[in-house]
Amino acid sequence: MPETSQLPANTGHRPIQAGGGIEAHWHDRNQIVYAGRGVLSVTTDAGSWVAPGTRAIWIPAGTVHQHRAYGETALHTIGLEDNPLRLDVPSALVVSPLLRQLILTYTSTEQQPPKPPTERLPTEQPLSEQPLSELAERARLRAVLLDQLRRSPQRPTYLPTAQDPRLAAACALLVDNPADNRTLTQLGAVVGASERTLSRLCKTDLGMTFPQWRTQLRLHEGLRLLAEGESVTRVAHACGWASTSAFIDTFRRAFGHTPGSRRA
Repeated sequence: MPETSQLPANTGHRPIQAGGGIEAHWHDRNQIVYAGRGVLSVTTDAGSWVAPGTRAIWIPAGTVHQHRAYGETALHTIGLEDNPLRLDVPSALVVSPLLRQLILTYTSTEQQPPKPPTERLPTEQPLSEQPLSELAERARLRAVLLDQLRRSPQRPTYLPTAQDPRLAAACALLVDNPADNRTLTQLGAVVGASERTLSRLCKTDLGMTFPQWRTQLRLHEGLRLLAEGESVTRVAHACGWASTSAFIDTFRRAFGHTPGSRRA
């Protein structure tokens, strides 16, 4: 990655134009990032995570990363001093409808300083009958949000980056054209490595098989094209699926909803 800078891990939200992003940086606190609209990718030296509306990305403190937006994107971030998830590597978390609303509400509400106490008059309501302060409401909202994050299962939206030059060269061919259907043997003939060698490197370098990596790549590309307004049929063809129905089925199993019903 290029030269990096430290940025505060703020809690809040901001728009990012299609194709825009935030260059390589790191935080001294843990952070949750979520795309309330559009699709967001988080990239480190180890690979990329993709975040449609059903996923949030956990980024541990000190992790150098950068963001890219596909489609008009609303970036929501939550900075955390502690590590409630006990995770020391970036991870993709499933965002339920409840968790989505908690994230949107928590990051869209300004934290106000507590008001100074005032003397209570005899005619005032008892404290137990008065509305909770904004500060107390926010603390309760945060507690529920953290509970939901702890219960959120992880799902693989991760596309690892190959480190071995031979495997990296083969992967680059597919990154340039995700619809390329050449086998590992055929790709190996181009980059000068046997199918057996590349298959072994996939497991040791990427932590997954070649078909699994190619599917992840195609899902990433599919999300990007959908966010840019392409039709489901067009995306299925551009990403190399044998049929539109095959793409829809794979997408639904990966993200929990069909590509045509993705959140705006």
